[in-house]
Amino acid sequence: MTIGESSGLTRRALLGAFAATTVAAAPTISGAAGILRGAGDIRRIRMFSGRTGERIDMIYWIEGKYIKDAVKEVNYFMRDWRTDGVKSMDLRTVDVMAAAHNLMDVHEPYMLLSGYRSPKTNAMLRSRSSGVAKNSLHMKGQAADLRLSTRSVGQMARAASACRGGGVGRYSGSNFVHMDCGVVRSWGS
Repeated sequence: MTIGESSGLTRRALLGAFAATTVAAAPTISGAAGILRGAGDIRRIRMFSGRTGERIDMIYWIEGKYIKDAVKEVNYFMRDWRTDGVKSMDLRTVDVMAAAHNLMDVHEPYMLLSGYRSPKTNAMLRSRSSGVAKNSLHMKGQAADLRLSTRSVGQMARAASACRGGGVGRYSGSNFVHMDCGVVRSWGS
């Protein structure tokens, strides 16, 4: 007998309820060690860059431990493509990204629009747009701007917000979501 036959619940509904319960039970302090239980015992990140043509699909964390070589690859992938500057990404941001991806139950990789930004790149972007913060968390390696073609900005923002791991910005006009590991907050439409 399957779950669906015995109780009217589908496997997907049961897993969704479990994921929501797990995320709700996770600590809400962004510095907490076990912040994103929704990311699982194995954490995987899938992304591609339209700017560089690069792709990444890797497990970077297993049962409580980050994989050093995988983290190096994530840092390089999320570099400032304009200057080729690499910074160690704050892994809490990568954890938020992975947990939100899992909650959306999507296999499509994120399109990374912006990860680390050098001060020079941030200043240039700021001169072109009022939406770029002077002290952006991108410059600290604590933020990412992401897009999925199969999920709306609203769906992505709700999944990231459910993680309670940092800031979530909706940029519907530009079709992307900002995720960071700073103070829990949200903005945009």
